[in-house]
Amino acid sequence: MEAFFRTHTYLVEHTNAQVHRNLMDEIDWDARMIGVKGTRGVGKTTFLLQYAKDNFAPTDRRCLYVNMNNFYFQGRGIADFAGEFYKNGGKVLLIDQVFKEPNWSRELRLCYDRYPGLKIVFTGSSVMRLKEENPELNGIVKSYNLRGFSFREFLNLTTGKNFQSYTLDEILHDHEHITRKILPEISPLKYFQDYLHHGFYPFFLEQRNFSENLLKTMNMMTEVDILLIKQIELKYLTKIKKLFYQLAVDGPKAPNVSRLAKDIQTSRATVMNYIKYLAEARLINIIYPIGEEFPKKPTKVMLHNSNLIYAIYPIVVKTQDIMETFFVNALWKDHKVNQSGKDNFFLVDEKQKFRVCDAHNSKIRMSTDTIYMRYNTEIGRDNKIPLWLLGFLY
Repeated sequence: MEAFFRTHTYLVEHTNAQVHRNLMDEIDWDARMIGVKGTRGVGKTTFLLQYAKDNFAPTDRRCLYVNMNNFYFQGRGIADFAGEFYKNGGKVLLIDQVFKEPNWSRELRLCYDRYPGLKIVFTGSSVMRLKEENPELNGIVKSYNLRGFSFREFLNLTTGKNFQSYTLDEILHDHEHITRKILPEISPLKYFQDYLHHGFYPFFLEQRNFSENLLKTMNMMTEVDILLIKQIELKYLTKIKKLFYQLAVDGPKAPNVSRLAKDIQTSRATVMNYIKYLAEARLINIIYPIGEEFPKKPTKVMLHNSNLIYAIYPIVVKTQDIMETFFVNALWKDHKVNQSGKDNFFLVDEKQKFRVCDAHNSKIRMSTDTIYMRYNTEIGRDNKIPLWLLGFLY
């Protein structure tokens, strides 16, 4: 136990989250069992350590961070370890990468039943279905999702500002007033391309090649988050990777499932399952017509965020694709995005039509029932809104 406390103290002392994550304020910290899911690379470990730093002194033995990567846990379950920690006055146990423990959900349930004064906060992959696939956690765990940086968080980090977030309704009805508050402080378009290229994942702050780091992360998403958690045999890994690459180079459009099945030598049903897993790993986003969902064929498959587009080689980076990817990714947290096959607009929350377009394109015929999210502009008017402002949704 002493070795874990030494590691905890060192990590907390050397943690300094450079931007406040909105999720820190959204979590009900009074809950006894809290799960924080998120795609690989978005900062879940830093999130746990920052919580410890904000609420406990580094040497306070009431709080302890552990990582299931530690080989110690190959011979000892979480419940026994938590029991020893609890017996010695422990109050908050922070467990990173909980899925590395084979019986993690059963062990967490034992902790909940045995140690009523212990709070557990754990992190896991976005692929995990905490309640659907782990009935023993139903009714006891509060689940949250940590996303990559929003454009607002990226701006706050790179400029030292402290811009607030806005709801979609606030942006739609008050965007002219909001931009008048922001533009005197900064010029968003000076930073927007950097965000689209490398601003979603916090590791752009590290002194390493961002593209290589992102490629490594993308491989880990398939090799660990999909294969390990979904218990898929290793021999199928090349098929999943080849499918992902083909979807990426095809660009945002409806997938040709028959062709993809032939390319990776598997069935159409398996292709659809793999597409679902890639979406759960936050490598792609799937868009359906209203009223349809998996296993129906989607209207469009696109990469989860624009940073991923720049990491795929060789690929033709089309501005419209980048901007639509940003649009969908920005809304995905709290809103539902649909699109039917022949439409050039998106339907958000099954009621409002949106179209992503270039502000310099004078050929678009405007309609009063559509919101035009326009790129290449910093200002808007009426139903024409600057696209970058959606980066302030969280």
